[in-house]
Order: sequence, then structure tokens, then C-alpha cells
Amino acid sequence: MIGILGGTFDPIHHGHLRLALEMSERLGLEKVHLIVSANPPHRQMPQTPAEMRFEMVKLAIKNEKTLIADDREIKRNRPSYTVETLLEMREEFGKELPICLILGMDAFFGLPTWFEWEKLLDLTHLIITQRPEINQTFSKPLQKLLEKHQTYNMDKIKEKSMGYILFEAMPMLAISATQIRQCFLEKKNPHYLLPESVLKFISQQGLYNVC
Repeated sequence: MIGILGGTFDPIHHGHLRLALEMSERLGLEKVHLIVSANPPHRQMPQTPAEMRFEMVKLAIKNEKTLIADDREIKRNRPSYTVETLLEMREEFGKELPICLILGMDAFFGLPTWFEWEKLLDLTHLIITQRPEINQTFSKPLQKLLEKHQTYNMDKIKEKSMGYILFEAMPMLAISATQIRQCFLEKKNPHYLLPESVLKFISQQGLYNVC
């Protein structure tokens, strides 16, 4: 069983890394692929070139065997569509291996705007890293999706290779890439927000207006 955590990682930080490790332990994931988005269609283009963001991911996880830096979306050199990534991974790993796409609640709310989003659960499980608040309402498309696919039993994720939605509350570190970029911009100290290896790379490359 493998996991997927996608993002621009501009830059990657301890919040990303801790989330990936926590999920691997809770779900029993053999590997978690950190997939660097080259050209995300639902947000502004990242400030940093994709190759440098990928290099930062590699540096951040150098000594962590569970996490894999994955550059398959960068190689496409066009908008990064998750359904295409999943189709490619299914060809690589086969239909029987459980795959878990890890999403935050904001990403889940925006799911109906994704390219061919209806096909996602034919390729993967969805693991949402926050639990819905009491009386929280979802759009009609998401409500129908939950009625058909939601499970409260983590064991079901392991029994099938795809098709379930599981909400799993995670202790999230209050760190964001936006916060870190602003920290650099304001010449504040970013230590302990991201790995030292990544911080060194940022300094060497002069990223985020570092002099």
C-alpha cells in the first residue's frame, strides 16, 4: 500500500514531512510519494522553478526511507492533473495495490473543479486529513460522493485497492510555505520551520530573495 502527497512544495517544510510520516504510520503505507506539481491548474504558478523545488524535496527526505521524491508531473511539462498521475501509477504498480491520495479539507472541497475528478475513486482511495465539523455541509456533488464511497473503517482501505473516502484527523503543524516565503522576504529567522538541508540550498541558490 502506497500513499501520494502532492504539492508545489515551495518550499517543502516540516508540516509536509510530518504529515507524510504520520500518514504512513497510521495507514501502514510502505511508501509515500511526494509528487512535485510543476504547473498546478488551480492556483498561481509557484515562485520557484519546478526542478529546484524537486531538489529541495530530495534534500529534505534524504535519510527517510519511507518517503519518495517523485518528479513525474515535472517531466510532463504541462498542467499537473492528478487523474493522469494516478493512471500512470496504476500502469506502474498494477490494479491490486491500494493507493491512497492524501488531501487536506480545502482540497477536498475543491474536488469538483478538478480535471476528470469523477474518475479519481476508480484509481485511488481518498484520505482527508481533517474530520468534518459537526453540521458541516458539503456541495451536492461531494455529498453524493460521500454517500457512495465514505467509510469509517480504516481496515477497508487495505482490503480494496481503490474506491473509499476516509476522514482521518491529523495533528497539523502550523507551518505554511507562504509563511516561510514571507519570513525570507522580511529577513526574519526561518530556522526550525524547514529542514536545515533545504535552508542551506535556499541560501546557496538565492531563492526567495535571500542575499
